[in-house]
Amino acid sequence: MKSNKKNGSQFLVPLIIVMALMFFWNLSRNINDVLIPHLKRACQLTDFQSSLVQSSFFGAYFLVALPAGWYIQKKGYRNGMITGLLVSAFGAFLFYPAAETRIYPFFLLALFIMAAGFAILEVTASPYIAKLGKPEGASSRLSMAAAIGSVGATIAPVLASLLFLHEQDIPQATIENFSPSKLESFLSNEAALVKPPYIILGIILVAIALVVKFIKLPKIKDEQSGGKKPLLDILKFKHTLYGVGAEFFYVGAEVGIVSFIIRYAKWFQIPELTEQKSAQYITAFMALVLTGRLLGVYILKRFQPQKVLAFCSISAFIMVTMAIVTNGYFSLACLSIVGLFTSIVYPIIFSLSMKDLKEYTKTGSSVFLLGIVGGAIVPPLMGYISDTVGIKFSFIIPLICYVYLLFFAVKGHIVKIKA
Repeated sequence: MKSNKKNGSQFLVPLIIVMALMFFWNLSRNINDVLIPHLKRACQLTDFQSSLVQSSFFGAYFLVALPAGWYIQKKGYRNGMITGLLVSAFGAFLFYPAAETRIYPFFLLALFIMAAGFAILEVTASPYIAKLGKPEGASSRLSMAAAIGSVGATIAPVLASLLFLHEQDIPQATIENFSPSKLESFLSNEAALVKPPYIILGIILVAIALVVKFIKLPKIKDEQSGGKKPLLDILKFKHTLYGVGAEFFYVGAEVGIVSFIIRYAKWFQIPELTEQKSAQYITAFMALVLTGRLLGVYILKRFQPQKVLAFCSISAFIMVTMAIVTNGYFSLACLSIVGLFTSIVYPIIFSLSMKDLKEYTKTGSSVFLLGIVGGAIVPPLMGYISDTVGIKFSFIIPLICYVYLLFFAVKGHIVKIKA
């Protein structure tokens, strides 16, 4: 009995630290949804240009995920966490010179570097949590970590709206009528709003890195059984490739919707609906994601995952369609409700994609991570459509995404070749 208690206390501090990391990177990732309209104003951007915030962030995940896995295999979990924290902190600190210069590509570089660090942390954290303790408790530990991450994601829009957005919107027409000197002063002050939050975030990340460096962490060894199979071997598993597509469209749709909620709300020109108040719809979206994940533990025990995925895909499609054909508060509420239906999509498509891979599971999971690039591609596509034919039409892209998810639920997930 003493041994069990000792093991529990041995794992408690590392678990708290890793879950704190998940909180902060989810917080930082979802600040982007409010950062988009803020930088749009501060750097005088189009919808397409402002959406490149997500391209920089999720593009980093796409490029760094596989190298991060190789780095962690060689250097271990502790070094992976420290490296990820320091890289993220460096990216956060770069927001200061980016704000000073007000050069938009500089902001994108800062976001890319910060996201690269978070990618290293994310690749490190999930397997580390799974191995911290008894194997049979891995799912509950991962679920708890995901819930804590969702809390960070829910808080982020509220916090960011208070830091970056004004209580009363300043119309673009007013900004265009500023004198050159007044315009320069206004835009510089807008850009400067990002300095304190990101400097504080960088300091927090460095502090956590120091804690990880000097505290005693249990050494975790990966099981080597089966090994990693050649990357191209995964091509014979069509259901896994379809699963990568499902991940692409799932991430792309979710990131695209929350990226344009504030911009969409502003398009309605409702006087009392300021940008700051519009951010509450992103908060509602993320709160429903958290609610759905908690309910999902029960739902997935009672229903087949592919049927749940089909239901969620159809429901999300209906909600986005309703958002397109209606206006005002009801339209925005429909977009927020999408969060409930997409909340448990990720674990479903991951498990269906990895089905019957056996010794190819490690390779399959590495390839599956590449689907996150949907978050880098879908928002700019929506931004381009918004700039050219109108923001309502941009939400047709998430509709296409949910059609693909329905295909994966009905047919794409079926295993035709077994390992």
